[in-house]
Amino acid sequence: METNDCDGEEFGFSRNYFLAKELGGSAKKSTRKLSDIDLVDEQDLRAAVCSIETKHEKEIMALLHSYKSLYSKWVFQLRCGFGLLMYGFGSKKALLEDFASTALTEYTVLVVNGYLQSVNIKQVGLALAEALWDLIKTKRRTPSKSQPKDQLPFNSRSIDDLLAFLDGKHMEEDDCIIYVVIHNIDGPGLRDSETQQYLARIASCSHIRVIASIDHVNAPLLWDMKMVHTQFNWWWHHVPMFASYKIEGMFFPLILAHSGTSQSAKTAALVLQSLTPNAQSVFKVLAEYQLSHPDEEGMVLSNLYTICRERFLVSSQVTLNSHLTEFKDHELVKTRRHSDGQDGLYIPLNKEALEKVLLDIGQ
Repeated sequence: METNDCDGEEFGFSRNYFLAKELGGSAKKSTRKLSDIDLVDEQDLRAAVCSIETKHEKEIMALLHSYKSLYSKWVFQLRCGFGLLMYGFGSKKALLEDFASTALTEYTVLVVNGYLQSVNIKQVGLALAEALWDLIKTKRRTPSKSQPKDQLPFNSRSIDDLLAFLDGKHMEEDDCIIYVVIHNIDGPGLRDSETQQYLARIASCSHIRVIASIDHVNAPLLWDMKMVHTQFNWWWHHVPMFASYKIEGMFFPLILAHSGTSQSAKTAALVLQSLTPNAQSVFKVLAEYQLSHPDEEGMVLSNLYTICRERFLVSSQVTLNSHLTEFKDHELVKTRRHSDGQDGLYIPLNKEALEKVLLDIGQ
């Protein structure tokens, strides 16, 4: 009796299944398309994302404070020739910047934002070479007439020539060290094999020490054994921060939004607030000049350097160039050619947006 009941249930299920298939096949197909979806404007969506309140902020700050006791150990590991690789859940941008601004104040530090898709390995090598050359001149304190051939412009050199300079025997190794902070060394702009090979060669240079962070679960697959143990010479540190990727995720296209072409004032202000006070002041100089000279094509680099030097915002041309490189990477500043052939720096925001940015970063 039970067997007959089971057979009946299976027959009924099968019959209903094929009946549904027949009805589904005869039904009209939907004419709706993905393009018919009413997507929100990108600026509105980004503004909503930026307005999300940070949770567990006190706990995150306490966690950051707990890592400060390790700073002296990290500096010792760097001076021993190791590279520091930070991994763990959450954004480690604040941790690396705090470490650089508190424990590496006596050294030259260069920051590379690997989460930007516009990062170029040649630009990184060029910035490192210029920073090292500036450091060598400071250490030697020799007249400009007696400078060797290395003083020739670096921008005309190949990446291999720049690497040879970074690994050259200029002075005692301990006297000339450039510390490179790379946020997201596994970022989209640095993820290809060739770029990682060049980064490994840079890390193995005698005058370079690297502090980097990774976030992708498969990031270690970017390197082979030689790169890990010989060139990068990583010392791994598990430092989960549980912080949001608000800055890093700002430059990725939002799936549920229309792609906007202009950068919002709120986004620009948020990026500037993550930079150093001196970098913000340099941006203010450029912004104030643009507002007071609306008919000009941009501010000439030499004029910007003169004003920043007078206000003690930068100590050298290299320092100003590092700020401008960071601005350009974040698309806060662009360059266009003047009618007289000089390059002018300008901020791609209208007057109202630029005034709002100055107001936001001035609070």
